Amino acid sequence: MGERVSVERDGQVLLIGLNRPEKRNAADFAMLQELCLAYGELERDPQLRAAVVFAHGDHFTAGLDLADVAPRIGRDGLDLVPEGGINPWQVGGPSISKPVVIAVQGTCLTLGIELALASDIVIAADSTTFGQIEVQRGILPFGGATIRLPRAVGWGNAMRWMLTGDMFPVTEALRIGLVQEVVPHGTQLDRALELAQRIAAQAPLAVQATLANARTAIREGDEAAATRLQPELVRLAASQDAAEGIRAFLARDEPEFTGR
Repeated sequence: MGERVSVERDGQVLLIGLNRPEKRNAADFAMLQELCLAYGELERDPQLRAAVVFAHGDHFTAGLDLADVAPRIGRDGLDLVPEGGINPWQVGGPSISKPVVIAVQGTCLTLGIELALASDIVIAADSTTFGQIEVQRGILPFGGATIRLPRAVGWGNAMRWMLTGDMFPVTEALRIGLVQEVVPHGTQLDRALELAQRIAAQAPLAVQATLANARTAIREGDEAAATRLQPELVRLAASQDAAEGIRAFLARDEPEFTGR
């Protein structure tokens, strides 16, 4: 992909790696754009069923490289999505229809937390320390934390950390539900990939429909999601994958889903 973000395929899973370890993976403008392009590749390729986002080195990210990014903030904010890209923080533009598992370690600041909040499952190394520190820099979280963190961890827990900018340990992240699993440092990528491959083995249309309906409930409310359940059931029940699921159930063997 480029110098700042590595992109590798493992079967039907796309591995997207932040690759600026000498700067604790601080995100300059080039990294932001390359990350957008990687998400665009994930969305467009029908062979890809899930992604794992991780970071090379001992730290996930030290946040924005403000020296590089701040001068690019114009009258309308920060325009970071190049042609063919998708905003990984999902605060504008097209939505990602495929699941993303994220593996974090070491320092995980600001946009790293927001990337986790925009993902679907978060695996954290026991070395991870978190911080939503924008208020200490005179700005606000603009990658979705103000929207998603209160919803994910509760109002008081979100405000405790966002309004002070204090750092918090992985034990607190697990307690409030920001992360789903804590694993020994160095094993976080393996565990994230294991889960992503488990997801990729399921029926892709069903996975994407499940994800989409859950997001509809969050964004548009329970009633909007409920009205779509039966039509989606009818659509999926007519798919080849549904027939394959029934066949495998009756034959007591593993299904082979094609996404059709």
